[in-house]
Formats: sequence, structure tokens, C-alpha cells
Amino acid sequence: MRLMAGVDVGGTRVKSVLADDEGSVLLSHTASTPERPGAGVVDVIVETVTALLDAARAEGVDGRLAAVGAVVPGLVDEASGSASWSANLGWRDLPLRDLLLARFDVPVAVGHDVRAGLLAEFHVGAAQGVPDALFVPLGTGIASALLASGRVVAGTEWTGEIGHVTVQPDGPLCGCGRLGCLEAVASASALGRAWRELGREGDAETLSRAVAEGDPEAVRLWHGAIDALVRVIAPVCAAAGTRVVLVGGGLAQSGAVLLEPLRDRLVSALGHDRITVSRAALGDRAGALGATLLALEAAA
Repeated sequence: MRLMAGVDVGGTRVKSVLADDEGSVLLSHTASTPERPGAGVVDVIVETVTALLDAARAEGVDGRLAAVGAVVPGLVDEASGSASWSANLGWRDLPLRDLLLARFDVPVAVGHDVRAGLLAEFHVGAAQGVPDALFVPLGTGIASALLASGRVVAGTEWTGEIGHVTVQPDGPLCGCGRLGCLEAVASASALGRAWRELGREGDAETLSRAVAEGDPEAVRLWHGAIDALVRVIAPVCAAAGTRVVLVGGGLAQSGAVLLEPLRDRLVSALGHDRITVSRAALGDRAGALGATLLALEAAA
């Protein structure tokens, strides 16, 4: 049996999947991401794949590694396999595919975590049968991926980097070094930090519960973040003619508390009601599942 390993290195967790050559998942695993691993992300990926293969052998899976797919956040040039920059994880101009090829004797595909996530949602998740969609995970950071006519758009390494659009010029410091980026205002980590700065305990999940209970300060923070999201998302939807927005990441767990006001404000901003806002189906497995699809393509 040919085995495909998919690894998604996120801001807080490393998610991985081992699949057969038909894409069926055999094993999955989640571990904590080392703090700002930088070039050490190569070792993280190698160790993760090794652990998957060891676990497969322990469970009696008879197969050989045929390809590896690795997806990371930040700026990624899929054509060259370079991880150009990550504000949160601390690398710049990292020739990730070449470094991984030196460690694996199989084909390696490198991709962007959010574009890979949308690829998975299109094949096996909430975007099945949807040719045009925008995927926006709201987690440690914020990025996006666009599906147009059934194809995930990957123009340059900057494609989808909505998290570093300035929405509040005098706002909080972002990991990129600028002030008031969308990611510094509306990501799960930013909202959790803003909540604690008010002297409250907890994180973005705690904040969302307080919103549901009608806490005025929670509502102010929450709706300010939604307004910032709409200022960035609405022009993308208008330009691309997108009618489906899939929200993923930790904030999507808040459900209607987020999705309903986000849709209402997008309708108002766009001037029509032909827009659907829903939760992505694959949760935090989306990137790793997309990485296995990239591995399958590399092994073909």
C-alpha cells in the first residue's frame, strides 16, 4: 500500500494525517507547535511523519511512504516550494520543499495551510459542489483562500493574506510589526488578548459566551471585530462574485453568535442577500487533509 502523509503546521498545533493512495484516512495525530520554530519547522515535519509511520506499523498497516504534503501559514510560494515569511512562526525565505526533499526519499509538496484547507473543503467538506467560495479561518491568525470556478486561486505568495490589511491605523501591534492589521483586531488570539486587557479571565471562547449572555463590553469587542472582518471580506466577495463564505478556526466554534451578525453585515455591505455564511465542515483537520491531497497529486 502506498501511504500519503499530510502535515499542517499551525500557530499552536501540528495536525497530521496518514492516508492511503485513495485518500482514505488511516491515522491522524495532533501535537503542540514549538514556540516560533523558524527553520526548525523542517525537523517538526520530519518528526511528525516519522511518528505517523511508526504508529501505522504498530497498528499493522502494511505500506510504504509514497509522498509528503506539508502546509504552513504565512506567505507561501507553491511553485518554488518556498515558505517566504511567517510572522507568527518566525521564518523568512525558507526553501521548505528542498529541505524536506533532502530528508525524504519521496516526492514532497509544499502549500499554504488555508488554501489546502479550502481544497479539502471542496473535495470532502462544506464546499462540495460549490464552485465559488471564500474560506476564512479565524484562529491564531487570519488568512483566506478563494475558490473560483472550482479552482483554488494561488496567484502569488501574497494571495489571501487579508490578515495584514490595516483596519485600525492606531490599533494593536501585529506580529508583522505594523499597527491595526485585521489579524491584530479580529483573530481569536487578538480577541482573547483584548478581553483579558479589560481585566476579564479567559479567551475568545469565554468572550463569545459573554456575548451570548449580553455582556455590554463583550458585545462591543465582538461586534467591533465583525465590523473589521466585513470591511475586508465584503470587497473580496464583491470583486470575485463569491456567494458562499466558509468560516473556520477557533472562532467558528461560536456558531450563530458569529455567523449570523457576520452575514447580516455582509448583506448590508454588499447590497444584496445572495450570500451564505456558514461554518466550515472539517474543523482543524482541513489543512492536514488538504496536505494529503497535495501529496496524492505529487505522487501521481
